[in-house]
Amino acid sequence: MSAARLLLASTSPQRRAILEQLRIPFDVVAPDYVEDGGDPVEHAIGKARSVAGEARGRPVLGVDTTVVCEGRVYGKPPDAGEAARMLAALAGRTHEVVSGLCLLTDGWELAEREVTHVTFRELTAREVAAYVVTGEWEGRAGGYAIQGLGASLVSAVEGDYLNVVGLPAALLVRLLAERLPGQYGVG
Repeated sequence: MSAARLLLASTSPQRRAILEQLRIPFDVVAPDYVEDGGDPVEHAIGKARSVAGEARGRPVLGVDTTVVCEGRVYGKPPDAGEAARMLAALAGRTHEVVSGLCLLTDGWELAEREVTHVTFRELTAREVAAYVVTGEWEGRAGGYAIQGLGASLVSAVEGDYLNVVGLPAALLVRLLAERLPGQYGVG
């Protein structure tokens, strides 16, 4: 039986790459949803719901990710200066990459949270500046991309690595296996 293509409520190239890696068929629709502070689970729900009208019976996937360090939330830095401040604040510390994931169909809606702990090595101001100049921080929660040069900032990862890249893959696979068994190569 061929599975209906998921409808991904995201334009993130990382999320697309992870779904391709998992061989989960999908189509992309940009969500009509404005993130404004708040919880990543709420944002994932908002993104999924914003495109649900285009689903035509297909499951919809919404995801949002943020970084939390010592109680402070780090979203996507608006400029290079803020990216440098974020990276300096994360240096030598362990932070949480928190993703909200919403999977919904015409009959049900599931929303869960995934947390991965990432530890940065100590960083000099020169190392931070050299990373910021690459521009890789743009559009990234916490101001870094672990799948790129940002890997050089990290000393340890505890949990789902792909969650840090942009999609809590283990959580998604578990939910698909439980709710749509056999349809997406899992369960």
